[in-house]
Amino acid sequence: MNENAKQKFRFSEAPIWDLQRAYYEQQGMKAWNYDQVPQYITSNPMIAAAYAEMIFGFLQDRAERGDSSEPLTILELGAGVGRLAFHVLQQLCALRDYAGIVLPPFRYVMTDLALKNIRTWENHPALQLFIRQGLLDFARFDAVNDTELDLVVSHTTIRPGDLRQPLLIIANYFFDSIPQELIYVGDGKTFECDVLMDRHDDSDLRKPSEALQKITLTYEYRRAPGYEEDSYPYHDVIELYRQELEDSHILFPVTGLTCLERLNQLSKSGFLLLTADKGDHLLENWKFAEPPQLIHHGSFSITANYHAIRHVFEQKGAQSLFTRHHYKNINVGCILMLETPKSYTHTRLAYRRFIERFGPDDFFSMKEWVDPNIETMELQQILAFWRLGGYDAEFFIQSAKRIVNLLPGASDEEKSDIKLGIHTMWSSYYAMDQGYDQALDAGLVLFEMDMYEDAKWFLETSVQVVEGEPVPTVLYCLAICSYELGLEEAAMEYLREALVLEPEYEEAMVLLNCLCEKE
Repeated sequence: MNENAKQKFRFSEAPIWDLQRAYYEQQGMKAWNYDQVPQYITSNPMIAAAYAEMIFGFLQDRAERGDSSEPLTILELGAGVGRLAFHVLQQLCALRDYAGIVLPPFRYVMTDLALKNIRTWENHPALQLFIRQGLLDFARFDAVNDTELDLVVSHTTIRPGDLRQPLLIIANYFFDSIPQELIYVGDGKTFECDVLMDRHDDSDLRKPSEALQKITLTYEYRRAPGYEEDSYPYHDVIELYRQELEDSHILFPVTGLTCLERLNQLSKSGFLLLTADKGDHLLENWKFAEPPQLIHHGSFSITANYHAIRHVFEQKGAQSLFTRHHYKNINVGCILMLETPKSYTHTRLAYRRFIERFGPDDFFSMKEWVDPNIETMELQQILAFWRLGGYDAEFFIQSAKRIVNLLPGASDEEKSDIKLGIHTMWSSYYAMDQGYDQALDAGLVLFEMDMYEDAKWFLETSVQVVEGEPVPTVLYCLAICSYELGLEEAAMEYLREALVLEPEYEEAMVLLNCLCEKE
């Protein structure tokens, strides 16, 4: 790339968006390995439970209208690693089965730009049950252009006007990662912020993440009266910015708005949007806003303008729900673009209970304190936070060592709760390439509690799923479990395997000799 050559682009047409697109298409599921691209905050069991409660409330509202025969389509935009969809479906099915009331049927459609991700979802073990039950389907969706959905599993296409039920849209970390316009408002006038960048070289697409890291954004301002014309589709909100803001850089979500408008055409009954992002919905937060800086994480993200999305659809009759208190890490909103949105009482109450009162942003703020302070927490505090987070697997990995250290003073009731938590966690475990062995940690904690039958199952699972040779210590623990369960032949076999891998393993040698003498 010639460093001296500069090109000028509209912000929404700058090469950064091509690089962003190429990054996700090339990386596929690897984009989320080891949290290169953040996924936990918008994909953990706690936020999934909150979404499931709102979806369940929406199903109740639709049932009370007599709309229980037509299926409801739940469409997740940018489903990424797939963890959110899995947890939402698990929680939603549990609510449906527990309630035992008549509800509309539903199907969850995961979408993404990268075909690699769709192929991975199709084969992910955790999703197979939902696929077989007809509850889960997939589609490639380009937020910039697409007007219909070609479903992979059912081989059907959803076209404009096909859906009788409203479309329920989930968009987490979505609006901050798709093209946006950048405008500047000053002295009651609107300017386009053009971005100056090094001349784009196609070789950058080979390693988009490296190219993005090298980019520095500089801006030039160009008078843009077209935004102020009555014919501009979003004239009202631009006029509001001209009147209320001064010396402000505004990321304007034309792509996000047009995407929602195209999706709105799929249904004859409107849509419900559940969304979480680094996004501001308050006008005052855009006052004196500085030019945006790219937040790098393999790809990049910038702030989503929830205020514009909220304002545009409220002008069309929607009701929007955002928390009254200020968010710190993630802003969770709900937009009801529906006929008589205030009549959706169950949906709105669910937002009040599971987002407004204490929601995913509050939980993550607590987790930021808990993570570095686990070694100071007692067992009841760890168990309480683990329950609050929906028996999250990642928290268990962080706290397993502390749990083991606290076991000598644990009561039988606490040990029983740990066992319950481990089984609950495993039943909702979504495997990802994160570099840890969940089954092993679960098995070792159960082993330390002398729960040998449960420990044996988890340790055997670990040996089966982990590539390469097993760890001799794990084989020794399996031998102990087998011996305690009266399975002496199996115990001896595990000990022999351990000694093949580590001939000087003294404990294994002593136990094997004792068992051989006993025979």
